Amino acid sequence: MGEGTEGEVKGERRRGGLTTTKAKAVGPGKHHDGGGAGLYLRVDPNGGRFWVQRLTIYGKRREIGLGSFPTVALADARKTALANKQLAYAGGDPLAERRKARETVTFAEAVDQYLVAKLGEFRNEKHRKQWRATLDAYAKPKLGHLPLQSIMVADVLRVLQPIWSDKTETASRLRGRIEAVLSWATVAGHREGPNPARWKGNLSELLPKASKVSEPENHPALAIADVPRWWAELSLREGMAAKALQFQMLTAARSGEVRGMIWDELDMALHGATWSIPGPRMKGRRPHRVPLTAEALAILNALPRMEGSPYVFFAPRGGMLSDMTISAVMRRMQDAETKAGRPGFLDPVSKRPAVPHGLRSTFRQWAAERGYPRDMAEIAIAHFIGSEVERAYQRSDMLERRRAMMADWAGYIRGEIKTANVVRLGTA
Repeated sequence: MGEGTEGEVKGERRRGGLTTTKAKAVGPGKHHDGGGAGLYLRVDPNGGRFWVQRLTIYGKRREIGLGSFPTVALADARKTALANKQLAYAGGDPLAERRKARETVTFAEAVDQYLVAKLGEFRNEKHRKQWRATLDAYAKPKLGHLPLQSIMVADVLRVLQPIWSDKTETASRLRGRIEAVLSWATVAGHREGPNPARWKGNLSELLPKASKVSEPENHPALAIADVPRWWAELSLREGMAAKALQFQMLTAARSGEVRGMIWDELDMALHGATWSIPGPRMKGRRPHRVPLTAEALAILNALPRMEGSPYVFFAPRGGMLSDMTISAVMRRMQDAETKAGRPGFLDPVSKRPAVPHGLRSTFRQWAAERGYPRDMAEIAIAHFIGSEVERAYQRSDMLERRRAMMADWAGYIRGEIKTANVVRLGTA
């Protein structure tokens, strides 16, 4: 193979070939990718999309399945197709190699190999742990010992059905993770045929929609009226996690954004102090600026720094604080309330103890009751506002207007400003 073929695999476009956008849009049929590897995208009438390769092996035309799209990206399908073509050209048999692999690799082994290859794509440690934890807890006991090629729809159902009604969100994510592992196994040559964990046109016919089974529950939030008392209790606690939780409350940021904050993201000027979070660290993958109040600056200025660690709120060994460390602070606060015979800090709707992520909902409700413009409050918690067209024209992030709002919020947290159910006129 020449350099041009390799370049085609790496690139997004090739003459007469597919692009990711085109692969998502084309209708039923077989669509050739161009080039000489014999790669096609097969689109079924029900919308299922699968990579197939037509290849001559020992003088016979054969068709090899390479996985479903978009689980298997266009670039990955091209690489696999090129490797198969090179093997066949050298006198080998890609199908025979796949059969050998299928006979030996189990689902448990496939999970380990998949995670080695793909875990680097996950944004944070929490997601990496969740991926393995759900597969280990629910899928491996029933699928782990099975050879990949022997796994059928009935096997996947044995994993999902016991938890589909009671733990719907977990079960739905688990299904997607099983599908991803089996799709990787297909491309890697460990199995062939349709993916038994695929939803559309497959499990969708056998299981109720997750949205119909269980409504997603919101994170328990702190009642607005409890905020000053909660803050007073939190201020008595020492430790890096307690300080991180204070900073999270003052900024209405997500836990991961606070825990991953480094000193280089901060402009701590006396007037106009700002925390600039780069896009890769944000849930929406877009940069976000946070105005820092005097209270937030006071926390930062009082923090020690660890040599060799870039993190503002660092763990004992210099790494990033874990999500559980911050959650534990709120659990201990709730435990102290319960031991004192008080109900503690409960969500006013669900009556469950408030958690760190719920603090963002508390701020959002407070901003609404104070009459702040909806768009400004949504920007403050880094939510997208309006359509893509509207966002294209709305270039301002209202930083200075949000600075005044966050100062107001800090005053309320400290008990200096009372919330009234009034609407400010002239702020929209």
